[in-house]
Amino acid sequence: MHIADGIIPNVWCGAAHAASWTAVYLLGRNVETEEVVRLGMLASASFAISLVHFPLGATSVHLGLYGLAGILAGRRAFPVIFAALLLQTLLFQHGGLLSLGLNAINMGAGALLAAGLWRAGVGPEPARAFLCGFVGVVTPALLIAAEFWLTGYGKGFLFMAALYLGAAALEGALTAAVVAFLRRTRPELLMAGA
Repeated sequence: MHIADGIIPNVWCGAAHAASWTAVYLLGRNVETEEVVRLGMLASASFAISLVHFPLGATSVHLGLYGLAGILAGRRAFPVIFAALLLQTLLFQHGGLLSLGLNAINMGAGALLAAGLWRAGVGPEPARAFLCGFVGVVTPALLIAAEFWLTGYGKGFLFMAALYLGAAALEGALTAAVVAFLRRTRPELLMAGA
């Protein structure tokens, strides 16, 4: 789901870089010392789980833990996702340096939406946790599909975005399981990103 360099116009990528670096600064400033380890662990977990690929049709998908990052880090999920994506780009060429800002906005939007859903507190916690994990994947897929469509790259990506529903359901189930575990063992973590 990462956009490679050369697909989206450079002007868009430049604007996305400016917006994403601004978001990293604004959403990541004044980090408390006790937050650093948790945020680092979230970035590490997001990076590590991205190395496990599942075949899906003509492509493969990986989890990103964007919804879980939104639950556990709140607004700081965006800098967490940015850090994980930067490492993926530098080490494994997932996406590209030019498109890093756009990828961060796409994936970070899923994490921030999940954070908002979690903080809203509507509905039973297991269903809310599943929904956070689900939208953490579906939101970037839809944003990328829209970007491809707007740039005339191809309408077929809407079909590919639909394929991500399975990955979104898997990530939702994983997020719900982690939240249930944390509720029993470390409930204070579920309030840490508030």
